[in-house]
Amino acid sequence: MIDLTPLDVRKKRGDFRPAMRGYDRTAVDDFLETVAARMEELVREQNAMAARLDSMTDAIAAYRDRERAMNEALVSAQQLREDVREQAAREAERIVGEARRQATAAAEALRRLQGQRVRFIRLFRTLVERQLQEIESEEDRTSALGRGDADELASEAQGG
Repeated sequence: MIDLTPLDVRKKRGDFRPAMRGYDRTAVDDFLETVAARMEELVREQNAMAARLDSMTDAIAAYRDRERAMNEALVSAQQLREDVREQAAREAERIVGEARRQATAAAEALRRLQGQRVRFIRLFRTLVERQLQEIESEEDRTSALGRGDADELASEAQGG
């Protein structure tokens, strides 16, 4: 494409030589002026369109930057959500493990206490049985002594 400006068109007026059967010089000058004016109009439109294109290109770039930032934020949020979910799962596993450990320890402590209770009851029963035996022995001695005293009193009364 030829680089042609409105000024180039206007300068062409003097470049055309008159010819015998040539075109009307005024008509050609008027046409060149119309072409130059239209070219100026087109150049202004092209400049406006270029400026608008630049503006839109900048806006698109800004939107792409925002989109990229939003996508990064979304990815970060998803990663954070996954990290929180994993951490919560680990914490839940830890809590469940600790609860199981405590339940096992409590069950073991209860089993030991029940064993101690059984041993205590056996020992207490043995003690009570010994005490009962001693009471029975004491009762037998007291009865024997009582019979012995009664025999002594009877013999004293007869012999007396």
